[in-house]
Amino acid sequence: MKEIKRLKRLLPFTKEHEEFRDLVRDFVANEIVPYHDQWEKDKIVPRELWEKAGSMGLLCPNFPTEYGGSGTDFLYNVIVIEELARVGASGVFFSLHGDVIAPYILHYGNEEQKKRWLPDIIAGKKILAIGMTEPDAGSDLAGIKTTAVDKGDYYLVNGSKTFISNGYLADLVVTVAKTNPEKGINGISLLVIERGMEGFERGRKLEKIGLHAQDTAELFFNDVKVPKENLLGKEGYGFRYLMSELATERLALAISNMRSAEAVLDMTVEYVKTRKAFGKPVGKFQNTQFKLAEMFTEQCAARAFLDQVIMEYMQGKKVTVEASQCKLLCSELLKRHVDECLQFFGGYGYMMEYPIAKAYIDARVQTIYAGTSEIMKEIIAGKGLGL
Repeated sequence: MKEIKRLKRLLPFTKEHEEFRDLVRDFVANEIVPYHDQWEKDKIVPRELWEKAGSMGLLCPNFPTEYGGSGTDFLYNVIVIEELARVGASGVFFSLHGDVIAPYILHYGNEEQKKRWLPDIIAGKKILAIGMTEPDAGSDLAGIKTTAVDKGDYYLVNGSKTFISNGYLADLVVTVAKTNPEKGINGISLLVIERGMEGFERGRKLEKIGLHAQDTAELFFNDVKVPKENLLGKEGYGFRYLMSELATERLALAISNMRSAEAVLDMTVEYVKTRKAFGKPVGKFQNTQFKLAEMFTEQCAARAFLDQVIMEYMQGKKVTVEASQCKLLCSELLKRHVDECLQFFGGYGYMMEYPIAKAYIDARVQTIYAGTSEIMKEIIAGKGLGL
């Protein structure tokens, strides 16, 4: 697919970064694109792909070398996210694994936990999920009902989680549970529940509108004995740990949404140049030109803002508000643009054989998970505007 010529990025990509992008692009072209349609039917991505990615340094590239990472900067992570989004590989949740969940272990795990888990996480041999959402608790984490009762040298965990990405593949689930329910959000802790622990069961694969290759499941904990050694950080600090890492998750999603929107525009511009109606290409109609011009301009502006926030994040600055702005802006932009672009395909846009149809159904959830657009607005209004 021919890509639209865009301004040079603000991000300081070096020759080494571009060589890594070539490596990732080849990996995606050879190991993902030919098989993704089948994975959509299977509703799961094979574990072998994770190990192949891990062997090539595509998982957690910015993690320290002592645990198996490459010790690079975050731009390498950005490249992996973008190259997956560019081809619509929506079932491959490398970013959730490496950019969202693994940092909990790196930042809050003790040295024994890091040495025990991180090498296999980075190698793709142990896949991660995070158990936050419950049937009656989504964005409101204070409403979770999963409990972890202190039994001396272990916690007894009971409860359930739903909408868990990587739910079937996961070997390690960073689980949000109440260790002291009477303390509210100050009684929430993070426990790592491992595949094979007695009482840990997976429910049905959930049928979703889109992201069909991404395994999403229900998880059930029935008297699961979780050793004290699997407590991440301090007991009762779970909520603050979650809050401190959410900015990274939202920024990673914004990066994916932005690149997805650009790919959608690329395919649409290419299509309207060749598709004819009333004796001339659809791209020659003023309505087509004006709408595509507006989208192109909006994307250029959003890209500049997003890249600026990425740079501030890499400099160690606190970007809670800015990451929320990026997530709000880029997810809503993607949802709106893919809808407008599909219209130019006419009836073909409604056919799953056309990538625009898949992009359309995959885009809908982007304004929901990792914090809804409404929650993003609450954060921006409260922390950004002081309202």
